[in-house]
Amino acid sequence: MNILLLGSGGREHALAWKMAQSKKLSQLFIAPGNAGTAQVGTNVNLNPNDFEAIKAFVLDNTINMIVVGPEEPLVRGIKDFVLNDPQIAHVPVIGPGKEGAKLEGSKEYAKAFMMRHNIPTAGYLSVTQSNLEEGLAFLKTLKAPYVLKADGLAAGKGVLILDDISEAEQELKEMLSGKFGDASSTVVIEEFLSGIELSVFVLTDGHGYVVLPEAKDYKRIGEGDTGLNTGGMGAVSPVPFADDVFMKKVHDRIVKPTVEGLAKDNIPYKGFVFIGLMSVDGEPQVIEYNVRMGDPETEVVIPRLKSDLVDLFEATAAGNLRTKTIEIDERSATTVMCVSGGYPGSYEKGKEITALDQITDGLVFHAGTSEKEGKTITSGGRVIALTAYGANKDEALKQSFKNAETLDFEGKYFRSDIGFDL
Repeated sequence: MNILLLGSGGREHALAWKMAQSKKLSQLFIAPGNAGTAQVGTNVNLNPNDFEAIKAFVLDNTINMIVVGPEEPLVRGIKDFVLNDPQIAHVPVIGPGKEGAKLEGSKEYAKAFMMRHNIPTAGYLSVTQSNLEEGLAFLKTLKAPYVLKADGLAAGKGVLILDDISEAEQELKEMLSGKFGDASSTVVIEEFLSGIELSVFVLTDGHGYVVLPEAKDYKRIGEGDTGLNTGGMGAVSPVPFADDVFMKKVHDRIVKPTVEGLAKDNIPYKGFVFIGLMSVDGEPQVIEYNVRMGDPETEVVIPRLKSDLVDLFEATAAGNLRTKTIEIDERSATTVMCVSGGYPGSYEKGKEITALDQITDGLVFHAGTSEKEGKTITSGGRVIALTAYGANKDEALKQSFKNAETLDFEGKYFRSDIGFDL
């Protein structure tokens, strides 16, 4: 079959690398892709949010399936666009429709869904300009730190965790006044959960589902989880504290009720559900849903999947995922992200990346790269994820760090403490 994968990051390179191994695949196109995806498929210069251009490409290239990597096309309704167009309605899209995508597109919607289906999560209040006084009063009932979340998509920047009540009150007012544009016209104030985070990934056809390996990622730019939030500096899978007892709780209290909740609410859903969790004294609580795979977690989760990913996508589209079981690599996988100097603030692009050919023991997933005059150059803040396997996380991390030292470009930075808290 011919598959079109939308996206251009490390997540998409990992998905493309895995799909390229399938005997069921004829041609793989990635839109727009990067220098890494070009090695496993054909990059096409298409904007994932330009639905008309995607339609034309699907028709011109006899595309049999569309796999959506990032959240934005899903929240904007790529699935609904395809389903409602008689010329391409037969082409399955791996990813939810607009209604299902609200689980990520609206924090308020996600919290209401969790409450409705008795899924454990922190207490909260949704606030707009009209009930600002109620919001300020609710803040006073909470203990520090105070969590403020822009309701809509804010490119990963819409969550504030503040220690001071007066600062939290001021930020709430600023968010409602347009600090994050329309994304913060509603703000969710949440009770702070203290614990350790991990992510669980589910592929579902709306009824049946398979649970992929769990992972833990590291969002802060600085060692010891300090400094500004980034798109992710590295990840580890499996997560040592997520033992069978904990994962059974996750399955019974969260995964199963989530999939059953989608069916009860008549929300058709064929795609990934990313469940961001906090282990609070050994009890799982949901922090957030995403409606696609995480990045850089995909770069450790997908390498541990032994099963044919295209086969799983086919079963998802057909609605018979219940008939599938998945095989997981017992080894640990870790990834370390090399980023541009200055990221997540301002940084320069166009730096030549060298020594890629010297990384022989490990996987290289491109995130923000492009080709220019035969050279691989940086084109983003997060540049390359270096994934390695090991008998345990320490062994895998040793190799990931070694590869991060080997790879080179001007201004390169990586965190040398991924996994430090495990």
